[in-house]
Amino acid sequence: MDRALNSDPVITADTEGRFQRWRNWIGFWLLGLCNNFAYVVMLSAAHDILQKQESQNTTTPTPAPNVTNIEIRSSSNSSSRYDCNPVSTAAVLLADILPTLIIKFTAPFYIHKVPYGFRVLVCFLTAVVSFLMVSFSSTILMSITGVVFASISSGLGELSFLSLSVFFSRDVLSGWGSGTGAAGVAGAFLYSAFTQAGLTPQVTLWIMLVVPVILAVSYFFLLVFPPSFPQWRRHEVGHGPFRTANSQERRPLIEEETYTDEDSEPTREEQEDKHTGPLTFTDQLHIIKGLLKFIFPLSVVYFAEYFINQGLLELLYFPDSSLSHAEQYRWYQTLYQIGVFFSRTSLVCFKIRKIFLMSLLQCVNAVLLVFAVYYQFLYYPWVVFIIVLYEGLLGGAAYVNTFYFIREETAEREREFAMAAASVGDSLGIALSAAASFPIHHYFCSL
Repeated sequence: MDRALNSDPVITADTEGRFQRWRNWIGFWLLGLCNNFAYVVMLSAAHDILQKQESQNTTTPTPAPNVTNIEIRSSSNSSSRYDCNPVSTAAVLLADILPTLIIKFTAPFYIHKVPYGFRVLVCFLTAVVSFLMVSFSSTILMSITGVVFASISSGLGELSFLSLSVFFSRDVLSGWGSGTGAAGVAGAFLYSAFTQAGLTPQVTLWIMLVVPVILAVSYFFLLVFPPSFPQWRRHEVGHGPFRTANSQERRPLIEEETYTDEDSEPTREEQEDKHTGPLTFTDQLHIIKGLLKFIFPLSVVYFAEYFINQGLLELLYFPDSSLSHAEQYRWYQTLYQIGVFFSRTSLVCFKIRKIFLMSLLQCVNAVLLVFAVYYQFLYYPWVVFIIVLYEGLLGGAAYVNTFYFIREETAEREREFAMAAASVGDSLGIALSAAASFPIHHYFCSL
């Protein structure tokens, strides 16, 4: 009996630990879902409303069910051998990504001065404002402003939640990755379902206001924070108050200094302060230099895949197929999102260290589809369906594995800043791809 009594606390503690880990995993899954879902759905409605505003002088406005599934319309240039939009879909993408890119470039240097609780409130409020502005929009400027607020919410959220993950067990990264992957599929499906069921984009947006509410509830009521977590107070990155038992096994991105005979070697107290004090601006620049081996391949992966999605896919139209041009394009984007979801969830099963390999394979996809557009040697849309699904698998895997290995291979003192700073990689690639898609689109449509 004594043995049973003594084992009860151990069982209880172990059960409680597993329960907390599951709560945190589900919490990060919901944070990933809501952070990206609100962005995708709001942009879908923004495009819907823009089309409605443009067609106010016509008898029937043309709806577009999803921002990533933008309706493909024939160009007025009937001499072109491609069924082109007058303006590349990259125009929408570029407007969407710039605010996020600015935040990710600058925020890692000062965002630690803003407590996490306030950051999440800002994400919540900007998401709500974006939904309301676009739903009540009466001008193009108002709709674009709503897009900007959505971009701010998404960019600040991604940067903050990736940094937040360092305060929890490493498995929450797989929850975050899976949730962000699910957002694209769920956003495309639910928005299309609501609008096709007869609801107006405005009413659909009002229903979607529940999404930022779920984000706030997941953060404030579902996550189990460490006792000394700085929820409502600022903290200095690099102090390391949450140091784990195996943190010394991490290799710091800040290279150790070497000392010559003429140099005065620092005292033990000075060395300890160097590794436990707050990061200086010089330290941060050294960390970013060390992160380039992660940021560069991640940017290349996202450059190639968004160059495909926004610059090439609308040009890959198969007239002999039973699917219309718009339906083909929507299937391209849907299969891409499915691939992203499965690969971002794959972190629970296996890890891939060679991010450079995935960036190379993604570039091969882009080159292959450029030649396919120019020479038109593909005759069936299902071939493109397979390539696009594969493209999504590569992009999602590159994302989750990049941040997993950043967490694993950096010292505890540097990890929070490193996760925030590296988040610029995907946004930089997306922005560059949007800029590159304009001349490519113009060139093909002028043929």
